[in-house]
Amino acid sequence: MVLLLLCFHLSLFAQHISLQLRNVTVKQAIETIQKQNGYSFAFAASDLNTKKIVTVLAKDLPIEKVVEQVLAGQDVSYTIQGKDIVIKKKGSQPVQQSSKKYTINGIVKDMSGEPVIGANIKEKNGTTGTISDMDGKFQLAVSEGSIVQVSYLGFLTQEVSVKNKNYLTVILKDDTQTLDEVVVVGFSTQKKINLTGAVENVSSDVFENRPVANVTQMLQGAVPNLNISLADGKPNQSASYNIRGVTSIGAGGSALVLIDGVEGDPAMLNPNDIESVSVLKDAASAAIYGSRAPYGVVLITTKDPSKQKDKFTINYTGNFSYETPYAIPDVVDDGYVWAYLFREAEFNYRGIEPTSINKSQPFSKEWLETFRQRKLAGNTLQATVGPDGKYTYYGNEDYYDALYKDHTFAQSHNVSVSGSNGKISYYTSARLYDYDGLFNYNSDTYRTMNMRTKISAQVFDWLKISNNIDYTHDKYTQPLGYVEQNEGLVWKAINMEGHPSEPIFNPDGTLTHSGARSVGGLVTGDNWIKRTTKTLKNTTTLNITMLDNKLRFTGDFSFRTRDFIEDKKTTAVPYSDYEGVIKYLGVPETDDKMSEKVQQTTYISTNVYAEYENTFAGKHYLKALAGYNYEQQDYKAISSERNGLLMPDVENINFAMGDNMSIKSDGNRWRYAGAFFRLNYSYDNRYLFEVNGRYDGSSKFPDNSQWGFFPSASAAWRFSEEKFWKVNPDIISNGKLRVSYGALGNSNVKPYSYLEKFALKTYSTTGSSSEGRYLDGKAQLRYTLNPAQIPDNIGWETSRTIDAGIDLGFWNNKITLSADYYVRKTANMYTVGPTLPDTFGASSPKGNYADMSTYGYEISLGYNDSFRLAGKPFNFGIKATLADYHSVIDKYNNPKRDLDDYYVGQRIGEIWGFVCNGLFQSQEEIDAAFDGKGYKNNLMQTSVNYITYPGDMRFEDLNNTGTIDNGANTVDSPGDRKIIGNSEPRYIYTLSFSADWNNFFLSAMFDGVGKQDWYPSGESSFWGQYNRPYNQVPVWHLNNYWTKDRPDAYLPRYSGYYNPLYKGTANTRYLQDVSYFRLKNLQFGYNLPKKWIAKAGFSKVSVYFSGENLWSWSPLYRHTKDYDVAVITKGSDNDLTSGDKGDGFNYPTMRNLSLGISITY
Repeated sequence: MVLLLLCFHLSLFAQHISLQLRNVTVKQAIETIQKQNGYSFAFAASDLNTKKIVTVLAKDLPIEKVVEQVLAGQDVSYTIQGKDIVIKKKGSQPVQQSSKKYTINGIVKDMSGEPVIGANIKEKNGTTGTISDMDGKFQLAVSEGSIVQVSYLGFLTQEVSVKNKNYLTVILKDDTQTLDEVVVVGFSTQKKINLTGAVENVSSDVFENRPVANVTQMLQGAVPNLNISLADGKPNQSASYNIRGVTSIGAGGSALVLIDGVEGDPAMLNPNDIESVSVLKDAASAAIYGSRAPYGVVLITTKDPSKQKDKFTINYTGNFSYETPYAIPDVVDDGYVWAYLFREAEFNYRGIEPTSINKSQPFSKEWLETFRQRKLAGNTLQATVGPDGKYTYYGNEDYYDALYKDHTFAQSHNVSVSGSNGKISYYTSARLYDYDGLFNYNSDTYRTMNMRTKISAQVFDWLKISNNIDYTHDKYTQPLGYVEQNEGLVWKAINMEGHPSEPIFNPDGTLTHSGARSVGGLVTGDNWIKRTTKTLKNTTTLNITMLDNKLRFTGDFSFRTRDFIEDKKTTAVPYSDYEGVIKYLGVPETDDKMSEKVQQTTYISTNVYAEYENTFAGKHYLKALAGYNYEQQDYKAISSERNGLLMPDVENINFAMGDNMSIKSDGNRWRYAGAFFRLNYSYDNRYLFEVNGRYDGSSKFPDNSQWGFFPSASAAWRFSEEKFWKVNPDIISNGKLRVSYGALGNSNVKPYSYLEKFALKTYSTTGSSSEGRYLDGKAQLRYTLNPAQIPDNIGWETSRTIDAGIDLGFWNNKITLSADYYVRKTANMYTVGPTLPDTFGASSPKGNYADMSTYGYEISLGYNDSFRLAGKPFNFGIKATLADYHSVIDKYNNPKRDLDDYYVGQRIGEIWGFVCNGLFQSQEEIDAAFDGKGYKNNLMQTSVNYITYPGDMRFEDLNNTGTIDNGANTVDSPGDRKIIGNSEPRYIYTLSFSADWNNFFLSAMFDGVGKQDWYPSGESSFWGQYNRPYNQVPVWHLNNYWTKDRPDAYLPRYSGYYNPLYKGTANTRYLQDVSYFRLKNLQFGYNLPKKWIAKAGFSKVSVYFSGENLWSWSPLYRHTKDYDVAVITKGSDNDLTSGDKGDGFNYPTMRNLSLGISITY
């Protein structure tokens, strides 16, 4: 016996029904009543012929009259209680108990404890069965010791033994893997069962009870092959969204992110507003968005108030977070040890004693010995004053400890109100997120406020008007260090200028030279950047339905304004190296300056489309969509700067009265237009087809190449629905094969790229040049240079993708498997063209000159089940995903195949390097290797005199030339280099677990990368004093560098300016494995029992603990834990061929521990 349930909620205010249905099946009539009026129907499949053709004509009729038309001519009766309609065969008698059977009673409930009406209860392998009544109760005649199966649409089937039982309490768990799940796709929705393309859906569960500020962090790891990169841990950090690997080495391109159909930044979105996220991965799924989506689409849908009929709901969610930096460099803070190593690094390189530390602090062997004696004597005085008033330092300063707080706090508060009266539905929310900042001095602070209101009005049965308005106010204040007063350089300044032997403060409280050059700007509080972003977005939508909702017309208009204001103040940083004498770093004293940047972006879009959906003869399903899209964006910016602030505490450029001032402006406009269509057809839910097409135009291209047509097609076969398929559903319950092919254009180039631009430059009176117009009366000459030439045929990059996939369900879909393999060909990438002779007079033109292929796969495996623990249901789910890809250059203008550029056949991310065969242990080994001549070159310089010493690195002479070199630096003549690694991530995986029992709930998500290489960049803090002798020293370097007593040490002999390490000379010894395994999120909570909260009028109260970025493991940790491996390769170096990404100088990722509460009324 199969139970059919169609459920939806209708307004309490609707008392009568109007329908015009002609020649439809009983099933279609019931579905229409369910969708439009919110009634649920329960019946046994054997009692009702759902394929019978009926006509239902009703205008303001009671539900009883409508049901009688639906059931006309069938030998059934029905009962109505509230919104529940139970249909039974007339004259049906209670099941008679046989001599070997007895009657058992029971009740069926859902996870919230509410009775389930119309649940199907049957004896396994038997013929008897029944359905639960309006109270969820049932009676059933069963055999002694038999198994009872309880099933209900939308829930997992439960099996319960009746042995020694007379009463059963059955708790049904929601079936989150139901095939009837509806997924958001381009401009519409589809049942998951009918999908033919590669589409992944994420519910709002992913975003609940998470303590982070940024939606992006919540999405990391949630979808296989959705690769989200965050460069650092700043709370307002925007992310790069990548789907299925490298996109383009030319125009580039991330996935298109749409929030309620309008492009937006998820970092500015209230996580509590999200209802679902759909990821369209292949070209067939994304084709309807055209040139804006050549590399996939992320569709974020916010909560729909119309789904909460008859319900007024208030929800409050609050998070209180304790946050600590996940990884901070652990450096030597013992001033004497650091100074001793400084001397070693300098002397071992130059062969002479150093006389100063970075030309800022005197150095001598006598001073070092005094330092040692003071340390042994326990003298903690960090500075002395000489007869001339000059300070001498004996410090023990940990500059990172001075920079960062031990911990900080953040809090988030969200309130939402929603409801409906059947005609008007509304949802409004407000959120405040406040972050106290991480820096000890004049800390960075971040505050964001989100407000959203959605309202829809069913004006007539055929007309609905909706409006969605969203406002975000975002402010981030960041202090600046001294180094050119540029943001982000405080970490590098500490590495280079924060000498532990010199404290931050002098005895009189003034800054030392090292203190001023590293954290001085933060300490004074007079150097900062304040960024404010205000975003307002509104979408108005009209929906018209005709032909009993078979024909639908939709029109929407959206606008978005984004105002960005950046105020920046830079002042001189005072310091003292002589007692009582103040000097200044940075801008000249009394020449403080203010700068202001204002950017305004205005975006409008409109979509008009029609959709027709119908089923013919019960088996032929057709859905057709066609429409038009237009988008336009205007950007303008102006920046100004002026020196001479009248008062030190002002924050307005109007109070700057100096002579040095500048004004710059910028602006652009782009437009897109496109006509699109999609056609879906399925036969008997077995054979599924989809065709998409879009005719796209972009203003970013010249007139003769602005338009392009990009088609796609996909098909699927549900072989598990075939009549010949006799496999038991307990083994394979669902099976579907998918294949798709599509082409999309990529217009992700800057506006006006097809125009030759002449940049005006200005000579100052000193003869130096700089861009911009100066208003100080000193600008003399204006000039320009020949611009890069533009080819005539510049046009679209094209991305073509073929995808093959399979979806399987096992054990009645308790186990699900989905797998895809894809090939993406990106042609005509916008890159530098052929090299031209110097006599040409301009740089080589850019055009559509390169091709690339990406190959990859992804697998998702899930298991959902339940069992009884201590008499109560224990429900759990496990999901694992795995994705992998690699990209290969197919065409590129590099005929010599130079290794400093892309070349045909290259795998993106290749790291070329030397093979290191260990360290020389003696002079005899050195003399035997190439007679000592092979290392006397700048590339391998380890000392100022080019002499190789014991403890230096030993390289393999791969080309047997007797020297270690780069050869011609080409693929065919690489010298002694070869491919030693790859910086692109491989085997990206996640593992998630969720469970609930007795109102307790628990979830955890792990993620990781199975293979990825990293060679630290030349400026990376990884190298410490091997780069510059005056740099900070990582603690892991101690006792880990070569000496005669440590022949097996990891690092070579101690020496500064050690070229084989830091000059980009990658080698196998110091290539780092940064694969990792991380506990990304952990949640544990408790839902208060309803009997506790019902008297207060609450429907749900939850308290929970949540943690983010709690733990990780990586092979890199064998050497150092100074870095967060999840972001270490996300530095500013965008040259994919170098593999040098990541230097460790950035805002740390935060570890969050949060307590929260969620209250629903």
